Amino acid sequence: MLDTHARKYVQPSIEHTSKWLTKRGLTPNQVTVIAFIIGVSAGVLYGSGLPIVAVLALWLSGFLDAVDGTMARMTQPSGFGTVMDITFDRVVEISIILGIAYVHPEMLWPLLLLSVSIIFSMTIFLTVGAVSDKQGVKSFYYQTGLAERSEGFILFSIMMLFPSILLWSTLAFFIIELYTGLQRFMEAKRILS
Repeated sequence: MLDTHARKYVQPSIEHTSKWLTKRGLTPNQVTVIAFIIGVSAGVLYGSGLPIVAVLALWLSGFLDAVDGTMARMTQPSGFGTVMDITFDRVVEISIILGIAYVHPEMLWPLLLLSVSIIFSMTIFLTVGAVSDKQGVKSFYYQTGLAERSEGFILFSIMMLFPSILLWSTLAFFIIELYTGLQRFMEAKRILS
């Protein structure tokens, strides 16, 4: 939701950074790899007892993830770049969930539910993107929903920064992600039937 409706407010800084990195000779795929390394380190940092640094790393990774897409659209987008971007996004999310599970092993079941809801929602998202003829700003049809990447980052941040409400924030994330999956499923029925 925020990615769709609030992106216009941060897009100028994303474009400025994209141009700056492009002028220094970086490719979109190189920025994707940098974002991936920083994002995966967020889970490791959280597991090491540094939740604030982990959250900062997560958001820096997310910003660079937006920058690489803008760089690709400014230069030459590649199909492999899209595959790498989406795959690395999921690995970053897995890293955060594993980091939280390492610190809070008593939360394995809620974290498992959250993981299942992310798989459910992303399966619909990617399948609709693959079979849909529609094209969006991105290289495939991008289904919107209640929980997009920014909402996920906000909820991951709450989970990492406020362990006293970890159970409830994880369950809230699970419900929101499940609802998003159902939203996307119903949209798929409408546009693909």
